[in-house]
Amino acid sequence: MINGIEFKIAEIFNGQYGVIPDLKSIQIQETRKEFEGDFTLVVFPLVKLAKCKPEQLGETLGAALISQIEELESFNVVKGFLNLSLTSAFWTKWIASNQSALERLPEAGSKDELMVEYSSPNTNKPLHLGHIRNNLLGYSVSEILKAAGHKVYKTQIINDRGIHICKSMVAWELFGNGETPEISGLKGDKLAGKYYVKFDQKYKAEIAELVKSGMTEDEAKTSTSILTKAQQMLKKWEAGDESVVNLWKAMNGWVYKGFDATYQRLGVDFDKLYYESNTYLFGKEQVVENIENGIFYRKDDGSVWCDLTEEGLDHKLVVRADGTSVYMTQDIGTALLRLQDFPNIQQLIYTVGNEQDYHFKVLFKILEKLGYDWAKNCYHLSYGMVDLPSGKMKSREGTVVDADDLMQEMHDKAKEITTELGKLDELADSKKHELYESIGMSALKYFMLKVDPKKRMLFNPAESIDFNGNTGPFIQYTHARIQAIIRRAMERNVNQDFLEIILGNKEKTVLRLIKKLPLIIEEAALNYNPAVVCNYTYDLVKAYNSFYQSMPIFDDEFADFETFRVELTKQTGDVLAYCLSLLGIDAPERM
Repeated sequence: MINGIEFKIAEIFNGQYGVIPDLKSIQIQETRKEFEGDFTLVVFPLVKLAKCKPEQLGETLGAALISQIEELESFNVVKGFLNLSLTSAFWTKWIASNQSALERLPEAGSKDELMVEYSSPNTNKPLHLGHIRNNLLGYSVSEILKAAGHKVYKTQIINDRGIHICKSMVAWELFGNGETPEISGLKGDKLAGKYYVKFDQKYKAEIAELVKSGMTEDEAKTSTSILTKAQQMLKKWEAGDESVVNLWKAMNGWVYKGFDATYQRLGVDFDKLYYESNTYLFGKEQVVENIENGIFYRKDDGSVWCDLTEEGLDHKLVVRADGTSVYMTQDIGTALLRLQDFPNIQQLIYTVGNEQDYHFKVLFKILEKLGYDWAKNCYHLSYGMVDLPSGKMKSREGTVVDADDLMQEMHDKAKEITTELGKLDELADSKKHELYESIGMSALKYFMLKVDPKKRMLFNPAESIDFNGNTGPFIQYTHARIQAIIRRAMERNVNQDFLEIILGNKEKTVLRLIKKLPLIIEEAALNYNPAVVCNYTYDLVKAYNSFYQSMPIFDDEFADFETFRVELTKQTGDVLAYCLSLLGIDAPERM
């Protein structure tokens, strides 16, 4: 349609003014929602050629277009903008064609293969609120990229080795007395986290004692006995000490079971898992092999570095003086292993908080220096931290908001609110439980995803569960209402032709939004931004509810209008359910 209008404008312009404008100067865009119309021509670039005022040119072009393009029914000029409206016949033919917006999305797997990394936790503590944003963002971006036609592999790197893991292990050896998840009744990840906190408590107590004895605080921080034990344990682990490795396997096994339960409730999954305990070795091999060619260099103390000053960065440590690896080492190895496992991947996308922005600049530059051209396509999906009304979280001090606890809180809050409203009295208890879970999780997910990933956000559980406004439950409720309308329509069994009806502006607004779905998916995919889908879904819900409240759907006197409005309702419901699925949210049939 836009191409047809562009060529028609050129033709009209030639006839009226004796000159054919460059098609680049014919700028047509979607009409902004505060104005009436479907398409808007920006008149200003054409004014010099026409040698007249923008308003006059808009009137001339508008009148000519309406008379020559049968799909256009009216126009209006606002300063230098010509707004054009499509006919009711155009819209009724489109919706009657049975080609829904979903059917116009790209074919699955028709575009490049991509890999999205998210979650990637340490095995020394349970998942927390920050992990929830990470998981929801990574999962939703993966689903959106699939919807845009890409083949997507979802993955994570489990940080199962290093000094942090050894801290939990040392504390368990010192204070655990053989405690296990079965004995304590704690999830395995929470048990490991308990000893990570105990380590920090003992570490701080030792620092305080050393400072009292005359050390400076900086000296004390590196001289505590418990930190020394953790450092020694890390060396033993890398040397393959049997007792250390067995303890590591046991505690990590506890943690993995805990993670799996959290992921299942959160509704996220992975196609491939990588473990730092495997990938760091491959990374070290790459470093050692590339010292002689100058990509890396060794200092006198034995540590290995990469000089990135010519790239505007700094000197980056890749292997410590004691021979142990750093995160950069494992990230190098992980990236290369992924391309070995999935050789057709065109892009690696890392979902990691913005405090690691510099880390990924360094990683991508090192990979480029190693000669891998695909590194230029790597992308850091950087996102802002999550704050709570109570302030910032600190995992070492045990003040994080546990992911499991938060999900249960959302479930309980959904139960409290829906019980007060009294809308579920007729449901069986099992169905009520499912609905509480669905509503609670939709509130959590939508609230997290509706904020642009780049922005730091404040999460307030009480604000997220609301059956009015820009929330997950409000969108779910609209979907459930739509399903009730469809069930009633099936009982009435009305099937009337509606091609000749005249549509109102509110009906057209809903149609425009439905038709816009493929563009929304494309925009969200290009920007790795689920908030685009959230905003679109909310706009569609508002437009549909405005239509629903002002126009009767069921009307015995006008069966053709009834058939059209039921079809409009059905397609709205289909799009809402699809968009919710991209966000990892259920679309209930009843609420």
